[in-house]
Amino acid sequence: MHSSLELKREVDAVQIPSGDLIKLPLGMKVIITQSLGGTYTVATDFGLARIQAGDVDALGIDPEASKKEQDSSSSNIPGDVSDLEGQVWNQLKNVYDPEIPVNIVDLGLVYDCKVEADAEGKNKAIVKMTLTAPGCGMGPTIAADAQSRIMTIEDMDDAAVELVWDPAWNQGMISIEGKMKLGMI
Repeated sequence: MHSSLELKREVDAVQIPSGDLIKLPLGMKVIITQSLGGTYTVATDFGLARIQAGDVDALGIDPEASKKEQDSSSSNIPGDVSDLEGQVWNQLKNVYDPEIPVNIVDLGLVYDCKVEADAEGKNKAIVKMTLTAPGCGMGPTIAADAQSRIMTIEDMDDAAVELVWDPAWNQGMISIEGKMKLGMI
């Protein structure tokens, strides 16, 4: 992508890779290095930062134009999921590590995804996921992004996204689709 532009307003962002919250000032020149899942990774004079989907207007981008549907196929999605679990997996395909142009499902970061209904019939998604490296400061941000994506599902009442470290992630967990995107096959 690599488009250079000037911020149209002050905007909250997340510093990459620390995960610290920062403010980027009005008029700051940035270069968009990645635009996936509705979030934008920008290069600034101070390093990389991630701007959330709700703040794309600060980049001068129409929020409606930034929405994009993801293909629902992935060799990392189990074949025996319920319709509602399938919707959760599809939402998770809109979540990206801001430094890698492959979604967390195709990266193999999602280890488990299930939907449980309580006694009142309220649905709760329970997701266990990992990161490519345990020290990644973006972990809480990526998990929160996953949770907020899940909560956009009409029949979903609650969502819990847990970061786990066992088994340790490795490149063999990347789906065929992810490996193709990364040029590994």
